[in-house]
Amino acid sequence: MKYSKQGKIGTFAIDHIMKMARLILDTNCFAYNNKYYKQIRGAAMGSAFTQVLANIYMFEWEQDLIQYQEKHNGIYGRLNSIEEIYRELEKAQHKDINIKITTIISTSIHFLDVTITNGNGKLRTSIYHKPTTESYILPYTSDPPRHIHRNIPYEALLRAARICLHVNDFYFERIRIDMSLLLNHYPPSFITKQINRFFRLNNAMSVLHELNEDVYHHLHQTLLRQPTRREKTLIYMMHYPTVKPLVLQPKIWNKELMYPCYLTQLHHHLHTDRSIQRTNRV
Repeated sequence: MKYSKQGKIGTFAIDHIMKMARLILDTNCFAYNNKYYKQIRGAAMGSAFTQVLANIYMFEWEQDLIQYQEKHNGIYGRLNSIEEIYRELEKAQHKDINIKITTIISTSIHFLDVTITNGNGKLRTSIYHKPTTESYILPYTSDPPRHIHRNIPYEALLRAARICLHVNDFYFERIRIDMSLLLNHYPPSFITKQINRFFRLNNAMSVLHELNEDVYHHLHQTLLRQPTRREKTLIYMMHYPTVKPLVLQPKIWNKELMYPCYLTQLHHHLHTDRSIQRTNRV
């Protein structure tokens, strides 16, 4: 409640958030070996609400560390001694038995999908890949719209150019992207065409052919400052808070109607309905 405005967080009332949380946490059932089970602790990893709920919880959980940081006018690690760092982390460790803290002191650390390395006082970022993660992407043999396949190499290179500070790290990531595409049956000619498309649209062909450091630095800085698709959506929602997607719009209850969540589903339904009508006429 203390972070809400007029009883709301964003477009959701606090009461609605509480009801959704109870519904999802209390009705989390699954089947295994021909038996039904109900999860009584935690939430399903595949649920979109689980991540939101975890973010809400962790936001409150870390407030003590944030207040300590603000009080001492420094980041977590800027303390008087290593012993004091461990004391603060040990205090946080006992705050909730479900939240485990792993303490690492090193010149390199992983955060989400980024590896941050301290090299002689200069920070260097590159992409972090979990050792257990396989090189799996949407297979070329699958049958989504073709623009989905075209966007996969582009988005992968876009992510690499944003994260990798050094051109050599970007080069090795591009090779990794090539291998992942080949392993998922993308034709070599298709891969070459889409990779060239990325560098051509971003005026960085010399990075592809010569690993030009100056051009790559400009590319990295330019893409790093561009908002992501999610950030663009959030900015749009902030400027137009009354505009809601179909999934959030109030609807009149009618058990005989099925509402599409998004316009793409509505277009698919109309296309299918017309196809059925044509078949019936034939």
